[in-house]
Amino acid sequence: MTSLQWLAATALMTALFWVPYILERMMSLGIIGALRPVDPEEVLKQALWAQRARRAHYNAIENLAVFATLVLVAQAMGRADDSQVLLAAQVYFWARLVHFPALTFGITGVRTLAFLAGFAAQIVVALKIFAG
Repeated sequence: MTSLQWLAATALMTALFWVPYILERMMSLGIIGALRPVDPEEVLKQALWAQRARRAHYNAIENLAVFATLVLVAQAMGRADDSQVLLAAQVYFWARLVHFPALTFGITGVRTLAFLAGFAAQIVVALKIFAG
């Protein structure tokens, strides 16, 4: 796979991260209840893991905005096929795949390491862009 394909896989994965916490919302409020606008008080009544899953999803979206921009800039500059950019895209995908359940289930050390691995992948791509 290319770095762009890894980026697309990461975007798709991130797009699916809402499913667990919405399913929990449907189980606790019923399907019709889950369709109502979100009341902040109801969010606090969600299971703790579902609250964490929502935060993990938001964190994934925030970080994907940075990573996607970097990979797309590297692509525009003709550097996305570089082996280091490809490895960074792979590391980023797996780091985010580990980060989501680690945050969801409160596995602090693993969550932190996964986040840092994803951040390091961002730095690698940025360095390739600015390396000249």
